[in-house]
Amino acid sequence: MSQLFSTSMLPVSDRLDAWQWNAQQICGDCRFQLTKASFYGAIESRLVGGLRMTRFSSSPLSFWKWPSEPASPDNRCCIVITQLAGNRRYVQNGRTAVLNPGDTTLIDSGYPWSSSCGTGCARLYLRVPRWMMENRLRLRDIPIAEPISGSRGVGTILSRLSQSLYEEAERLSEEEAAAALDAYFQMLAACISRAESCERRGPELQARIQRFIGEHLSDPALAPAEIAAAADISVRHLHRLFSNAGSKLGDCIRARRLDQCRNDLANPRLRGKTITEIAFSWGFSDSAHFSRSFRSRFGICPRIFRAQTGLKTWNYQKDLGVHDFLRTEGADPRYSTPN
Repeated sequence: MSQLFSTSMLPVSDRLDAWQWNAQQICGDCRFQLTKASFYGAIESRLVGGLRMTRFSSSPLSFWKWPSEPASPDNRCCIVITQLAGNRRYVQNGRTAVLNPGDTTLIDSGYPWSSSCGTGCARLYLRVPRWMMENRLRLRDIPIAEPISGSRGVGTILSRLSQSLYEEAERLSEEEAAAALDAYFQMLAACISRAESCERRGPELQARIQRFIGEHLSDPALAPAEIAAAADISVRHLHRLFSNAGSKLGDCIRARRLDQCRNDLANPRLRGKTITEIAFSWGFSDSAHFSRSFRSRFGICPRIFRAQTGLKTWNYQKDLGVHDFLRTEGADPRYSTPN
């Protein structure tokens, strides 16, 4: 049997207190904060193979959750969260997962955690005893607050399975529910295994990404989706790789393009090409934007840089020519042969 609570029939002044009381029956001790004066929300719980699945939907809302008892194997649960609508942020143990619709993450009920959103949203919670989660995933170290993308691959299948479990819960026999949960945990294990594999091959993956960027720097349409597809990862994971390294993908691409432009501007063999031609040949599509970016990175505008570099090159070549002449004529003591 499903259990349903909705604020729709309550006075606005009573809604948050009623929501908090009902939410605490499922989640334990938690505190809520509204981002808007008015509030609406609904909570519905269903049992699937003995495990509780709960659908929360609400207007913008933040909350902080604390364990009601000291963490122990007997009372700890893992909460598998599937985002259904809106964007929501989950934080635990210094880790942050920002979920888009379809994305999934895991939370450990034995430790404090918080969540917030700036828009109305809906999400599914599947509560699994910690010991069961460890057995199902064959892991002792459960990845907490790590996003699993639902935009492609096995993450998409996991998200759809979660929604199907919830929608079909009351129509499944015990055997069917057990089989469906087996399939769900196998898919969850596959998603976590794939994420761990990506982490392990981090240096090789970074090198492949940088190589692809280098080969396509001249393409003004080079975009994160194209780079992620070439690396066989999600766009979210691509951005996270650069964020973990202390940079941004767009900044990295722009810096590499500017370095190539600087090299070409300093190359005397390319004096016949205009500054705009060089900029456009490395993926820039706006000369004014290129000039501002060049000055920001190197502290000098490209026109003056080229002029100064050209003058230095000309003087060097002129001096070299004189030295060659003196060496040939024996007039320069640096090149004379002792008697």
